[in-house]
Amino acid sequence: MTVLGAVTASAPDVDGEWHDEDMSFATLSSTMVGRDADLADLMRAFERADAGEPAAVLVEGEAGIGKSRLVREFEAAVSAQVDVHSGWFLDLGSARTPFGPLIGILRSLVSVLGPDEALAAVGAGGEALRMLLPELSTEAVRRDRTSPEALRDAIATLIEAAAMRRPQIILVEDLHWADDSTLALLSFLLRTLDRGRVFILLTCRSEDVRRGDATSRFIADVRRARLVERVVLSRLDAEGTRLLAEQLSGRPLTDAALERMHERAEGVPFFIEELACCSDAPLPESLTGLLLTRFDRLGDDARAVVRIAAGAERALSHPLLVRLTGYDDDRLDAAIREAAISGILVVDDEHYRFRHALLREAVHDDLLPGERARLHRSYAEALEEHGSRNHASLAYHWRLAQDRRRGLASAMAAMWQAKAGYAFASAARFGELVLELWEQVPDAEDAAGIDRVSLLITLGSVLRNAGDDERALAVAELGLEEIDAGGYADVDPAQHVRLMRDRANYLANLGRPGPLEGYERALALLDEHGIVEGHVRATVLNGLSSRHMLAGRSIASVIAATAAERAAVTAGDETERAVALTHRACSLMLLGELDHAQRGFDAAERLSLGGRAAVQFHMNYSDSLTLRGHFQDALIVAERGLQHVRDLGVLRSSGGGLTQNMVEPLLALGRIDEAERLLATVPDRHIVQRSGLYLSTSRIRALAWRGRVEDAELIRAEWMPALLRAAPLERQVWYYTIEADFALAIARGDWAEAVGVIGRMVADEDVALANQRRLLLEGAWAVAQARAAQIETAAVATAIGVAWESQPDALRDETWGAVMRALLNGDSASLEHAVVSSDADDMPGIVRVGVRLELTRALLADGDRASAAVQLADAESIAQKIGHDRLQRAAAELASRIGAHAATHEDSELTARERQVLELVAEGLSNRQIGERLFISTKTASVHVSAILRKLGVSTRTEAALVLARR
Repeated sequence: MTVLGAVTASAPDVDGEWHDEDMSFATLSSTMVGRDADLADLMRAFERADAGEPAAVLVEGEAGIGKSRLVREFEAAVSAQVDVHSGWFLDLGSARTPFGPLIGILRSLVSVLGPDEALAAVGAGGEALRMLLPELSTEAVRRDRTSPEALRDAIATLIEAAAMRRPQIILVEDLHWADDSTLALLSFLLRTLDRGRVFILLTCRSEDVRRGDATSRFIADVRRARLVERVVLSRLDAEGTRLLAEQLSGRPLTDAALERMHERAEGVPFFIEELACCSDAPLPESLTGLLLTRFDRLGDDARAVVRIAAGAERALSHPLLVRLTGYDDDRLDAAIREAAISGILVVDDEHYRFRHALLREAVHDDLLPGERARLHRSYAEALEEHGSRNHASLAYHWRLAQDRRRGLASAMAAMWQAKAGYAFASAARFGELVLELWEQVPDAEDAAGIDRVSLLITLGSVLRNAGDDERALAVAELGLEEIDAGGYADVDPAQHVRLMRDRANYLANLGRPGPLEGYERALALLDEHGIVEGHVRATVLNGLSSRHMLAGRSIASVIAATAAERAAVTAGDETERAVALTHRACSLMLLGELDHAQRGFDAAERLSLGGRAAVQFHMNYSDSLTLRGHFQDALIVAERGLQHVRDLGVLRSSGGGLTQNMVEPLLALGRIDEAERLLATVPDRHIVQRSGLYLSTSRIRALAWRGRVEDAELIRAEWMPALLRAAPLERQVWYYTIEADFALAIARGDWAEAVGVIGRMVADEDVALANQRRLLLEGAWAVAQARAAQIETAAVATAIGVAWESQPDALRDETWGAVMRALLNGDSASLEHAVVSSDADDMPGIVRVGVRLELTRALLADGDRASAAVQLADAESIAQKIGHDRLQRAAAELASRIGAHAATHEDSELTARERQVLELVAEGLSNRQIGERLFISTKTASVHVSAILRKLGVSTRTEAALVLARR
């Protein structure tokens, strides 16, 4: 058995009282007790990571349970084959340093690769990485060349690059003290690191995680998404306590001593260690008393040094300790040595830290309020005197020093600092601390260097960037309520508008009602104050245009986008102008104004080249092309957009939407293998709520395509509630619900349900969008399938035709229209033409098969079994090529029923039509000429020639003519 948390000491038997004659204070042993299974769990997870499948483990347990010791044992077991990069969070209360453990971890990773290779690996993300590691270059960071997304992607790429050399362990301890920004980054890494030898190991003190706090939400989220495994450390049983205590004493414990020790320490290894080191005195009555036992035995100087060290939020440097104590060298050295020998402080290079966080907490909590305030004031003054730029630490110390004004000023500086480093979640925490202190500081505006409305606008933006739209909305509403209550008589109207606009933005992001009305009120306020042009007006109008566009109100969207472009031109804002042009082009396309729309897209592309507006442009443009049925062009545009985000170094963060915009046309075309490969680049665990609304539908369609109905229904059950909530606000989302239900009905072979879904779509009285175009065409095929199954379809067939004709003229593609009418009518002549039309480049793959199946039925009804067999063979071949499970089943069922499988044909005799064709072949006519002579299509003539060659057992037209001559 291994032994946890053991210490070596000289101590005799324990029975009621503790004796410590000649006792030397405890030091950690090299063995563990009671953690064999836990260590084995870590090793199994690491073995998976070592094999190339990234893994993550969260080690949880109460204080003193041995989390750090278990981690050290694990490190020792694998150290010869890995690189370990360690970091830990600090106890800073609400003033937590952004990216607390991250900087050290990144520096460690760079040291493995070397600066040049690290920068080469992250490519465009190098600029973002240098924001956290400025030593990587002597040049100033260009913020206009980077973004928060680039920083996240760069960190993930750096880890993967190091993992190509050897396994990488990212160790982050004390998650219970985590800052929000690092939690957000950890969540991102856990979702996006899906290849390479990477092992993320986290530790957390379970009792310090409060329900609803950031750490609690993080743990719940990653567990729900199955991103981490949990290793929960339990207390030692009586036998474990005996083994540990006997290691400490070097001799067996009596049963009575063991019972009292186990009862008092409750199986917590750290408390067992402390009990073993109690003096010749009664056992302490409380755990706090137990923890302070060592401290109470120190001399005055050593106690003073330990008290000062308890005020430090991190390891304490020697120069700072000299400054705070005022002791001379000999006196300070003696005090430190005593504290170290007593097992309270640990000397680590040039720094001093507590052996265990529980010891620090006990000493700090034992300080009187006045002592604690004076101690932290001395820290804050020393840091300021030293010129510290760690505003988070200053905010922490000034707050505990009860100096509210300096605490507010430091928290404000910490917010700006965190925001500049893209640590938005941490910036939000500091901003909320400023709000908390605002009313307690008479001259808060002077202390903060910002007025309250501007603070609320900034804090809302920071919260939004941190992904917390709910709190951002609350902040915006607070500001508007205070303005409405007359709290700011001289408020800048533009600031008032910004709050209104931001509130509308946050409502839109949350999928709540009200954003359209919010933008309209903001616009009315601009008009009221005569603010005609400018950036703010452009952003409000673009928001308004976007809401109209998403709701299908295309004319209103065009009007708002035109006004937005005019305002953006006046303001010289090319980004907002590009957004306005894109919105207008999308809406003009829906109105059938294709030439105007294309000119708008072209202009938007020129303006957005190299800018961040380029991502939105490529998403909107590729989506518009898909809606028009120009699938090949949509793929080209979406791929260009993906290349753009690769060049920006934000593929992981911003590539999901463009990936979705490639998957949709690929599925439409029947290129299922390519669609599945792209979906695999965004694993389920990567999906967050917003992008998940769209990607979930594509996953359902891809799974249904393959016949994996149960898997598809699981995703539908997970995402359909969110889709239905968003559908009333975004009309296109409603069509996604139709897509999902239609795909599942087809996969189940439930043609009545499939036709019913399309019937529900065409009967809906809300505005019809171009999203219905492909669904109308595929719905016509479903009608044909249902008709063959003797299901009543007349009403839905008529409604489909009406819906198609109701589109703008420019959107009614005649090729699609002819195929649709043929499927709805079911006569062989129109279906023969439809088969030829179905070979068009952008024809949906389902329809290519469906029209051949329907022609097969029509030909059978006409008595032309040979031609039916040819069509069925083509249908089977295409269905197999595109991998559509239900189409393959439909073809096989049809072949089975009619005995006309593509590989066998019961009638080798030529039909009357085939004899006519053969005679024309013998005359030397081409397929086109035969078609003209017999008034049939070239494709049909080709089908007949193929059947003739097969039945005659020849391979060329010349051989067929010779057979006819011999006859």
